[in-house]
Amino acid sequence: MRFIRWQLAWMLAAVLVLAALGSFSYELYFVLSLIGLLIVTELTAPFTVTPEWRRRLRWLILFGLVGFAVVVVRRILEILPPEVLPW
Repeated sequence: MRFIRWQLAWMLAAVLVLAALGSFSYELYFVLSLIGLLIVTELTAPFTVTPEWRRRLRWLILFGLVGFAVVVVRRILEILPPEVLPW
């Protein structure tokens, strides 16, 4: 439960900060939530025994990193001029 509370607190803080700065976008919120997931995962990791649910958390992190790669590629394609792209 500690993990879930910290993750929810991080995500709520991310929404509030992005809204206060007037720069909310789903991509930026996704990236900040992924960073929070990685930080909370490391800060709440047990020292001796790894529970079963934490092993499944690796899949969520993997999907998050794939989503992050998609966001980065989309941003790079937006920045590049059209004559550089082969299509």
